[in-house]
Amino acid sequence: MQQSLPLIDDFHSLVLQNRPLVDVRAPVEFAKGAFPYTANLPLMNDEERHLVGKRYKEAGNEKAMELGHQLVSGEIKAERVQAWIDQIQQVPQSYLYCFRGGQRSQISQQWLADAGIHIPRLKGGYKAFRSYLIAQLERITLDKKIFVLGGHTGAGKTLLLKKLRESIDLEGLANHRGSSFGRYATGQPTQIDFENALAYALIQHDDAMHPHLVVEDESKNIGRCYIPPALFSQFSAADVILLETSLEERIEITYDEYVLASQHQYDSALRSGGTPHSWIETMRHNFQRIYKRLGDKGHRELTALLEEAWKHQQQHHDPSLHKYWIARLLSEYYDPMYAYQIGQKEERVVFRGNQTEIIEYLNHIHKDNL
Repeated sequence: MQQSLPLIDDFHSLVLQNRPLVDVRAPVEFAKGAFPYTANLPLMNDEERHLVGKRYKEAGNEKAMELGHQLVSGEIKAERVQAWIDQIQQVPQSYLYCFRGGQRSQISQQWLADAGIHIPRLKGGYKAFRSYLIAQLERITLDKKIFVLGGHTGAGKTLLLKKLRESIDLEGLANHRGSSFGRYATGQPTQIDFENALAYALIQHDDAMHPHLVVEDESKNIGRCYIPPALFSQFSAADVILLETSLEERIEITYDEYVLASQHQYDSALRSGGTPHSWIETMRHNFQRIYKRLGDKGHRELTALLEEAWKHQQQHHDPSLHKYWIARLLSEYYDPMYAYQIGQKEERVVFRGNQTEIIEYLNHIHKDNL
């Protein structure tokens, strides 16, 4: 006789707790999108799922269930149950889900119970939780005062966001800096993963009762991820705060992030097999992507500076020459684009200042709202 096992549908608390999850869907489903803090330990692999789905279409649910139990039995069943047990023993607060909270998660939950492990499963599964998160993307920001943080490339906007408790780092969630040179050595999340992570961030921001939300001024796309249209329209109408930073400081910030930190990241990813490209190969590709904007002469001159700096770095272990092409790239490529873009938003600008002045401005607004 099957036991009555717990169902959970308090998705709000699940998000606030950053509750770890076990996804028993097939790997191909997980790859399309899942939730933060989730481990994929499938009941059936991709081929088994395909065969069961085919049987379901041909002969109905009962025959499909019979085939599923045949495919996942004996040692295969024992291995998968043990994988769940190992995960739950390591992360005992975990919840379980499949696509609709139906047969796969029920079977997985029961097998675990038979092994003495009782774990709740999500009511409605992935589909219900995903629907909840998507609904929050629009609802939460409607009642929030939103500020968009702008500034020249290299001004240190991300550095400032990290100092603000009321901010959400969109580029961090998308794992991309949002520019032609913005790709990290590690890949971007799927669009679904990005939206789910963004919903988590908004729900937690809302629960913290911040009086306003600060995000960086972004285009609709951050690399291959795009901001949901309803949310982007709100950002596009929000007040703008401009971070003012000298060109000298911007060169140093860009050098630290795009050269020193990025080279370290690419080296680590190459050693672990996480990327097939080196830092210099990626930079050459990035320069090629902006060939038309630079023009032939500008492209040749900047890539020559890049290659000279790279050669010097290899020979003398000194990367400092990269600052020369950074200075020209900022002043000749990014700054003209920024001047045009900020010109389109001039009427929305409510404050300009350095990091300290912006923090003081936002704190003043917060006190006024108390």
